[in-house]
Amino acid sequence: MASRSFLPQIPPWLILMGALAAIGPLAIDMYLPAFGAMAADLGVHPGQVERTLASYLLGLALAQLAYGPLADRYGRKPPLLIGLVLFSIASIACALSSDIDHLILWRVVQAFGGAAGMVIPRAVIRDHLDTREAAQALSLLMLVMGVMPILAPLLGGQAVTLGSWRTVFYLMSLVGAGLLIAVALRMRESLDPGRRSPLAVGAIAAHFHLLLTHRRFMGYTLAGGFGSGGLFAYISGSPQVFISIYGVDPRWFGLLFGLNAAALIGASQVSARLLNRHPPIRLLARAQGILVLMTLCALLSTLLGWIDLPLLMLCLMGFMASQGFVGPNAAALALAEQGPRLGVASALMGALQMLCGALAGFAVSAWHTGTPLPLTAVLAACAALSWLSGRIAMQTDR
Repeated sequence: MASRSFLPQIPPWLILMGALAAIGPLAIDMYLPAFGAMAADLGVHPGQVERTLASYLLGLALAQLAYGPLADRYGRKPPLLIGLVLFSIASIACALSSDIDHLILWRVVQAFGGAAGMVIPRAVIRDHLDTREAAQALSLLMLVMGVMPILAPLLGGQAVTLGSWRTVFYLMSLVGAGLLIAVALRMRESLDPGRRSPLAVGAIAAHFHLLLTHRRFMGYTLAGGFGSGGLFAYISGSPQVFISIYGVDPRWFGLLFGLNAAALIGASQVSARLLNRHPPIRLLARAQGILVLMTLCALLSTLLGWIDLPLLMLCLMGFMASQGFVGPNAAALALAEQGPRLGVASALMGALQMLCGALAGFAVSAWHTGTPLPLTAVLAACAALSWLSGRIAMQTDR
């Protein structure tokens, strides 16, 4: 195990894991400013373009189930290399798509490649670190995942301005290729050969069954998963709310998006520091209370007709800051007891979280009222379910 002083001096392997974790936010956020241009070019309703996001999240959920067993059998590095190749090729295919159906298809394939960057870094972190240190490392990954929603829409907006929406996907392909080279040359295998699990259907099914019936694992996983569901509901619904409902200029969309991402970044780093004095379970419990409070405030304000852009932003920033605590601490607690099946556990956790995100994204994109109600209602539901799941897991820990 690494010493507790690793935070001031971040090891190179953790930096690479952070870069790999950025694939998900990059593929999600970078093309958000291009939604209008994509709808016009492909001749479809903007709601159909939103489905390319939900389909990507659904693809992530399904693909992670495959990467877990592969990572436990063949090690962390080979499946990661395959995933990055797939991500890069699918990104080019997205750029070359001539209709929305093919774009949705290739987004699913892209997700099957990008899922490697979601599953394997978590497993590598737990290969190296104990529960408290893993929570700190996952908070550092939250820093990367928080910075990307700031930079990715800005970069995507510039790409659309200088080229077209297709340029965005060409850039994604370049990022995938760069990470492929970095992993091939710099990453060392972290899975001990003695801990490798057989790639047998019976053994894999047994692992999944054990995890699905493990109350603490499922409780903490769903606590983080429903929190992530709210996050992806925000990502999916924010262009419609900010631009169409409140009339925000698309050029300023990235700034508002970035303010919420900054709240996520700052809170995740505060969480990492507080873990030196407080256990992850305490930080998770308090953050979930604020998560519910912020989303209920937004929902009630919407129902009463009081909601405006400043109040909505305040509630959203409170939600994002709370999620900066919930995400890494829930993940570390969920993986705490899963050493022999860490890859499968990381995969199942990621799949359930992405499934929550996909369902929340579909709900927001399919529900149109001309008000922020779809967004605030889904956020409140996700926060309440996250709180309930966390309490069930915490009762088991007592």
